[in-house]
Amino acid sequence: MAETNHPKKEKTFVIVKPDGVQRSLVGEIVSRIERTGLKIVALKMLVPTEEQCWKHYDKDEKWFQEKGERIAKQMTGQGIALDKEPIEYGRDIIRQLASFMTSGPVVAMVVEGNRAVDVVKKLVGGTEPTTSDVGTIRGDLTIDSYDLAGIDRRAVRNLIHCSDKPEEAEREIVIWIEKDEIVRYRLVQEAILYDVNLDGILE
Repeated sequence: MAETNHPKKEKTFVIVKPDGVQRSLVGEIVSRIERTGLKIVALKMLVPTEEQCWKHYDKDEKWFQEKGERIAKQMTGQGIALDKEPIEYGRDIIRQLASFMTSGPVVAMVVEGNRAVDVVKKLVGGTEPTTSDVGTIRGDLTIDSYDLAGIDRRAVRNLIHCSDKPEEAEREIVIWIEKDEIVRYRLVQEAILYDVNLDGILE
């Protein structure tokens, strides 16, 4: 069935992180996304490179400095001696994320549909699992927290990444997915979601 363009369709980007793959939650996560009526138009398993991770998180020197100063202030308040410049603590955030993301396979996907970015964000929940709402992927399926991750000096294990806004999705998709890996097709259920005229649907 040929796909027809619809003005309300947008694409978002999703990664099931290494902890989601290792806990065999890929099927559960994909199922939750598909049950909304959104459509998966690209999906692949890969082991990320460090270069991909740094491009993906896309932080500048100002971000590193601000985050690093905040971390340094917290450490000083706890009586912990600083062993490097604050900006390096900021860079450590991405170093920890890159170390985590390159530790094993991930599943990257492009998801399409009306308000895809907002719908997937609602499904995924807040970044910290322990404060994420019941019913969300992170709230239901993992119990990690910022405090625990901070003690262990590692990235929080929150199963999944999703884009925050459509422009971010466009930027992220090209880092992980080749243009020819995105498949154009139409699902039967899209007639219910997008077609204006449903005459004859019971015939």
